[in-house]
Parts: sequence; structure tokens; C-alpha cells
Amino acid sequence: MAAPAGLDWAWAQNTCGKLTTAQRVRLMWVMLGKLPDLVIDVVRARTGHHGPAQLELADARLPDTALARRAEHEARAVLSAPMLEHAYRSYWFARVLASVDGADYDDELAYVSCLLHGITLEHPSAGCCFAVTSARRAIEIALEAGETVERTQDLAAGIAGHLSFGVSADLSDPAGFVAAGTLLDTFGIRLSEFDPAWVRELLLLHPRSGFEQTMVTALRAEAAAVPAGRTEWLTSWGFTLLIGASGFPSKM
Repeated sequence: MAAPAGLDWAWAQNTCGKLTTAQRVRLMWVMLGKLPDLVIDVVRARTGHHGPAQLELADARLPDTALARRAEHEARAVLSAPMLEHAYRSYWFARVLASVDGADYDDELAYVSCLLHGITLEHPSAGCCFAVTSARRAIEIALEAGETVERTQDLAAGIAGHLSFGVSADLSDPAGFVAAGTLLDTFGIRLSEFDPAWVRELLLLHPRSGFEQTMVTALRAEAAAVPAGRTEWLTSWGFTLLIGASGFPSKM
């Protein structure tokens, strides 16, 4: 199930990510349609039911391009340690999910979108969604790396769109790739599909230390700064409560 029509990059630029009442209602119906599966998945993860999804981290390679290196530099310079590790985990989780789903994706765009999707989240802008301000910063970074205008727009659309509930169904789209990875890492959605030994290996490479409280604090600050935004919509439905019940091993 895809996100409601109209929540695209053009909408994000024109509205700064503010939802109308009608859009909030449409998102609600998308969420309600997915809610039973989400609850079942979280319960399965919390009760020890797991699948085999994984990849060989020792043999896996990250994109090594001018854009990827520039995005890495920005993420390391701007993000706190918990949020930086979140960005990396989101990429690896989504990469495995893309394999599970058989999704064909642009690895460079997916990686850079994950690194930069929350580049402004810890510093909210009053009245403008962090996914939009992060997308605008990503455009600047991509242009500095010599990317074409068209590719920068694809990158921005992926980052701005990842926050719309429902897009995670399509991991071939950068927005869906980021959404799937961040939903899993933040709320534990689809965690039950993963080999727990592999999850522990990933958490050793990219620890969750301090992440839960950092994310809760950031989301609440963002919701207060943009009361008509998608983050406020998510928090109004209690999604921050899922962060502490995500099913991840404790103290990692």
C-alpha cells in the first residue's frame, strides 16, 4: 500500500510538509489498514519469533562515490553519535529488506538518502518539517559533489517522502527504502523477519546506545516545532511509545 497521493516533493516544497485535515484523514486510513500487520510483527519480535533475513556484513560494501563521501562527511559532522548510527543501521536494514522483497534500487541514492534523511532533525525549524529541511540540505550537498539537478531532485524527493506513512511498501523508491529502514530501526517494524544473530552483529558495528531517548526527544521537539507536520501526526498516534517496545536487544 502506497502513501496517499499528493504527498510528493512538490507538495513538500510548497507546504513545508504541513498536512491538511483531508491529508491527515487519508494517512489515518493508510495506517489503520496496516495496523494489524504492524502489531503482529512487533509482538512476534518481542516474543522471540524471527526469520532468516540477513547479509554478510564482512563482504558487503558501501557506495564509494563523490556524493556518498560528501554525505558521509556531512553526517559525521552534524549528527550526534546515536543519530549517526541510526542512519547506518537504517541503510543496512533496508538493504536486507530490499533483498527479501526483491526490490531493485539505486544503491547510491538509497545510501545517501539514509545518511541525510534526518540531518536537521536534532535542530528543528519552526513551521517546516525536518524531512523537507533535510531534503533541501541534501540538494546543496549533492550539488557540491557535482551531481546533476535531476539527480539532486531525486535525492530530495526520497528524503522528503520517507516520512509519509505507507511508502515503505516499495523499497525500489528511495523514499520507500529510507522509510522501511527507519521504521524498522526506530519502531521495530519487520524486525521479526531478521536472523537475531545478524541483528546483534549489526548492533555491535552500529550500537543503539542512547538512541531511544535521543529519538524520542528529537521527535517531540519536531512535533512541537511543526504542529501540522507528519511527525506531529505520528506522535499523536503514540508512535513514540513503540520506540521503547521495538524488540531490539537491550543495552546494545
